[in-house]
Amino acid sequence: MIRIDRLEASVYRYPLATPVQTSFGLMRDRPMVVVKLTGRDGVVGWGEIWCNFPNVGAEHRARLAEHVIAPLLLARDFDSPEAAFDHLTGSTWVLGLQTGEAGPLAQVIAGVEIALCDIAGKLAGAPLWKLFGGSTDCVPVYASGINPTSPEVIAAGALDEGYQALKLKIGFGAEPDTRNLSVLRDLLGDDGELMADANQAWDVHEASTMLDKLAPFNLAWLEEPIAADRPEREWRLIRDLACMPLAAGENVQGDDQFASWLQSDILGVVQPDLAKWGGLSRTVPLARQILASGKRYCPHYLGGGIGLVASAHALAAVGGDGMLEVDINANPLRSELIGDLLSKQISEACLGDAPGLGYEPDFRAVEQYRVS
Repeated sequence: MIRIDRLEASVYRYPLATPVQTSFGLMRDRPMVVVKLTGRDGVVGWGEIWCNFPNVGAEHRARLAEHVIAPLLLARDFDSPEAAFDHLTGSTWVLGLQTGEAGPLAQVIAGVEIALCDIAGKLAGAPLWKLFGGSTDCVPVYASGINPTSPEVIAAGALDEGYQALKLKIGFGAEPDTRNLSVLRDLLGDDGELMADANQAWDVHEASTMLDKLAPFNLAWLEEPIAADRPEREWRLIRDLACMPLAAGENVQGDDQFASWLQSDILGVVQPDLAKWGGLSRTVPLARQILASGKRYCPHYLGGGIGLVASAHALAAVGGDGMLEVDINANPLRSELIGDLLSKQISEACLGDAPGLGYEPDFRAVEQYRVS
C-alpha cells in the first residue's frame, strides 16, 4: 500500500550556448520538471515530467502537478503505481477534453508515476528493472540529438567517448541532410548503426521523395518522416517505398493508439516515451507487446537525468535488441543527475542493484539552474 503525504514539483532550466535544432523549432535552453513524492512512511520517490516544448511549458506542468494532480494523489491510498496511474488518468480525462490539456496532464501523471515506482521499488527492496521482471541491469546506448550544424564535431566526440551508434536530426533540406548523413556514415564506418530523425518534418510527398536520397546510408531506422497522426495510408505508402525500418512512438499516447500501431507492419521500431505518457506501469507491458509483435523497442527520451534512468530501467526490464537514447548535447540537468548510469563504459548503461531507481539524485550541482 502506498500513501503519499506530499508532492513537490521543481523547475530547472539550463541555458544552451548552441541551441538544439529540430525541424519545428529551436531549443534555446534545456528545461526539467522534477517531481518529489514523500510517502507517509518517509520514503521519497523521484520522477520527471516531459516539458521540452513549448518554451514556457515547464512551469505550466509544475503547476498542473501541484494544483490538479496533488489533491487527487494525496486523497487516498493506492495498491500500486499502476492503480494510481489509472485513478489519476480517469479523474482528469474530462478535464483534459474540456481544456485541450490532455497531453500536459498525461505528461504530469507519467512523471508522478515514475516517482511512485521509485517508492514502490524502495519499499520492496528491489531495483525497478528487477521489480518489473528483468534479468540484467545493463543496456546498450546510442548518441542522440546531433544537430545539423557541424554534426561531425559532435559525432566525433561521441565516438571518442565510446558510443557506437548515432542519430542525426534531419528535415532541413535534401542537400544538408544527405551531406550530414554522408559525413556521419564515414565516421561510423559500414558496421556502426546510424539513425535519422525527421521530427515529423515532411508531408507524404516530401518523405517519399527523400527516401531514395536516404537509401545509400544504410539507416537502422528513419524516425517520424511524417506527422504521427497522419492517416495509416500515408504511413503505409512510405513504408512500402522505404528500404529502412520506420520508427515512431514518442508522439503516440494511450493503449488504443499503440495497439493500432502494433497490429500493423508499418513500424519496425517503436519508441514510447515514458515521461510523456504511461510511466513505467504502462510502458513496460507495452514494451513486451512491442517485442512480441516482432518490432524493436527503443525508448524515446530527451530530457533530464531522472527520466533517462527510468527509461533505462524500462529497457532493462524487457530486454530485446533495443538501445537507450542518450542526448549527446551538454546538459548538466542530465549528466549530473544520472548517478553511475554511464560510469562503466559509455557503450552501455548499467543500473546496479540498489532499490527503486537505484540512486538518490544530488541536486547541489544544478541548484543554480533552478527557477521555481
